[in-house]
Amino acid sequence: MDVYLIRHGETVYNKLKKYQGQQEIPLSPEGREALRPAGFVPDQVYVSPLGRARETAEILFPGVKQIPVPGIMEMCFGKFEGQSYEDMEHDPVYVDWISRDAKGRCPGGESKTEFTQRVVQATQQLVEIGLKTPEKPLVIVAHGGTQMAAMEAMGRPAEDYYSWCAPNGCGYRLTVNPEKWAAGEHILTLAEKICCTKQAHTW
Repeated sequence: MDVYLIRHGETVYNKLKKYQGQQEIPLSPEGREALRPAGFVPDQVYVSPLGRARETAEILFPGVKQIPVPGIMEMCFGKFEGQSYEDMEHDPVYVDWISRDAKGRCPGGESKTEFTQRVVQATQQLVEIGLKTPEKPLVIVAHGGTQMAAMEAMGRPAEDYYSWCAPNGCGYRLTVNPEKWAAGEHILTLAEKICCTKQAHTW
């Protein structure tokens, strides 16, 4: 079975390198313009409930039914949301969080472990649904954090967390072996990198 895991298009916060987290930040005009239809039509698209993911899904898959999945929302960065590294480089709480490889809980938000557990559980549930019709692609439109959490935990080849964040509007076509999945081997194997943008990206 093919699984598509796609990051939303660019927002103003992406350009300014601000933590978006679970704030409702829409695609920027440039971000919308950069996207193009994906070139295939799935039966439905599983989306993060946040508007930037839903906007992206509508451009990539016009008119296709969207099913919101709260579990694949971006990480909640709590008090860090809406700010950039430059805004917080002298904030001792932020500096301490960064010094611990950003693994601790954000003030008022999630820890990396909590976030990863949430995303992995939701992704595994979606794969289980998809495996009922394995001849059809499973399409997920979410966030860079969603990609990183799911792929560090289940992706092959094995790579570190941050290497799995695709450019905006890009992502991965992955394959799932139904027999191995049923046996408990929950692996998403990279088939190819994909871009649903008018200009191709490499990463």
